[in-house]
Order: sequence, then structure tokens, then C-alpha cells
Amino acid sequence: MPAERGAWQGSCFTCYRNYNAMSSPKREYSQFLIIDDDPGIAKFLVTYLRQRGHTCHALTDGFETASWLADHDCEVAIVDLKMPKVDGISLISFMREMNPALPIVVFTGVGYDEEQMHAALHAGANGYVSKNLPIEQLYCVLARVLATCQQRKRVTSNGQQAVLAGAA
Repeated sequence: MPAERGAWQGSCFTCYRNYNAMSSPKREYSQFLIIDDDPGIAKFLVTYLRQRGHTCHALTDGFETASWLADHDCEVAIVDLKMPKVDGISLISFMREMNPALPIVVFTGVGYDEEQMHAALHAGANGYVSKNLPIEQLYCVLARVLATCQQRKRVTSNGQQAVLAGAA
């Protein structure tokens, strides 16, 4: 009987050690997630950001956001307000529930609409940028938001309290 128990304990330890050695699959990562129903704008932004050395992914259907965020990580989300299947305000609220720390920048062709801007910020957006801006100005805003996120992560990982800096 003691010999059987020793064999059983050995096999359980081997199973436990093998279980602990298994690592969970690495999640794909992008610095920017672009959610815009216009494939031309989404492709242009992806191309522009990748040319500047950033990783990014684009979704042209807001309903894909939940499954994408469940399987991937990103540092900044860029959300269009006017999409045919889901409105940006509802999407921002949903994303904020999924990940309260994810910076969300509204990116819209509507221009400055104070009511929509306040609704987006109330829903959880960190900033509001017009598609009518020259791409260089848009890039400056996005680079600043990304730098703020990365700084916050470095401060938090060093065991210090994170300081929230201004976003867009």
C-alpha cells in the first residue's frame, strides 16, 4: 500500500508540475485599436500609424469590439461616433465597462458638436478629435495619449502610485 501511495503522489506531482509549466497563450497586442465603419479611413489610419512604427488594428464593425478586446490588448482605442450598426456613445460606455483603464479617443467627422462631445466624455471617452484635423495634428494627439499611457504603466509597475496626465 505505501508503494502505491508513493507512485500516486509522484504521478500527481508530475501532473501538477506540468500544469504549472503550461503558460496561457500570449494575447495579441496593439498600441492602437481603431473602430471606424469607413474602411478607407480605417486603412489609412492603420497605414499611417504603422509607418510611424506603431502596432495597430482596425475594426469596421463596432459589434466586433467585445470579442476583439476579449482576445487582445491595446493601449488606446480610437472610436468613431457615427456608425450604422452601433452608435459610438453606446460603444464607449460598453468599452468602459469592459476595461475602465483603457484610454478612449473619439474620432469623428461630425466636427465639433458640444452636445455629442459632452455625451462622449460622460460615457467614458478621454478625448475628442475631429477627422477634419490634418493627419499630423491627429498623430500628435494620439502620440501624446499613448505616451501618457506608457508613462502611467511604468510608474505603476515600479510600485509607485499612477498619476493621470491629460489625454487628448
